Amino acid sequence: MTITHQDDLEGLKKIGRIVANTMQSMAAAMEPGMTTRELDDIGQDLLQREGAVSAPRATYNFPGVTCISVNEEIAHGIPGNRRLADGDLVNIDVSASLDGYFADTGASFCLGPAQQSLQELCRDGRSATQIGIAKVRHDKPLAGIGNAIGAFASKRGYTLIRNLASHGVGRALHEAPEEIPTWPTNGDTRRINNGLVLTVEPFLSRGGRWAKSGIDDDWTLYSEPAAPVVQYEHTVVATHRGAIVVTLPG
Repeated sequence: MTITHQDDLEGLKKIGRIVANTMQSMAAAMEPGMTTRELDDIGQDLLQREGAVSAPRATYNFPGVTCISVNEEIAHGIPGNRRLADGDLVNIDVSASLDGYFADTGASFCLGPAQQSLQELCRDGRSATQIGIAKVRHDKPLAGIGNAIGAFASKRGYTLIRNLASHGVGRALHEAPEEIPTWPTNGDTRRINNGLVLTVEPFLSRGGRWAKSGIDDDWTLYSEPAAPVVQYEHTVVATHRGAIVVTLPG
């Protein structure tokens, strides 16, 4: 989506706040012994209260309202009977629509006391996302996002999952530009235009390079090789002055 009117921006900000508030409320509600389905139910109630519709369920018939991935699960985890425990690394990904506008956000959280290495990975995952967002500006190269994130990751000894990309969003959950690498690339000549709506969502890891499907379902993704992975995601709008982040709580 490319924004051309202020009404479009306000519509995106509205659903952006809803998904951000939902994700943060879910994270605050996490506690040991809770199932991921119970956590998803909290998200469902919050979205319904705002009149918003789960985007993965409506678009892809995903068997949950939100995606909740725990430890070895790195993306698209299905809410179910898995019980959370102290020390878990939990990714919550919330995307929804309202009045024809879509927004997408996600973050990884350590539940209770966690290993120092996981806390550092979370900290640097947040930084990597902000570094990518800083490269979103009218007429700048789209590949600049992944190149900047890649330089940050390489300097600190991290790897990036290279088959889970950012994407266009706004009038649908996934739309053009359909794949925006958050890792270094060559030969991508696309440029960012004013008003472009997209996500920035690097998957930062301590050794993982690819996302692969498991054998239990057609949704949940795992790291190959096996390694801790975090993801932080915002929906942003490109302008001449930089990025407007619409997925902020408020």
